[in-house]
Amino acid sequence: MYYVSKQLEISGAHHLNLDYESKCTNVHGHNWQIEVFCKAKELNRDGMVVDFSAISSVVRSLDHQDLNKIIDGNPTAENIARWICERVPNCYKVSVKESAGNTAIYEKD
Repeated sequence: MYYVSKQLEISGAHHLNLDYESKCTNVHGHNWQIEVFCKAKELNRDGMVVDFSAISSVVRSLDHQDLNKIIDGNPTAENIARWICERVPNCYKVSVKESAGNTAIYEKD
């Protein structure tokens, strides 16, 4: 099995729709630290699991955006991780850190 990962940082705004009172229901932003993990049993014709630029393209499409307009449902760190994972070829796991000490990880079964 071959594994690759790529780390990126993006800035983005969002607000959360919550069942409880929270300051996160107000529009606010983060400098998101994102790590994307991909794997493949065999390399593609170019000798890669996935081109790193393909990972960058998906993640950078969120940069300086209102994530409520892009992410289906509530744009929590968990849902952002899933959204990225579903769009990157051969991706099996995504880690999204929205601030120091707050990280969400989505991993396919």
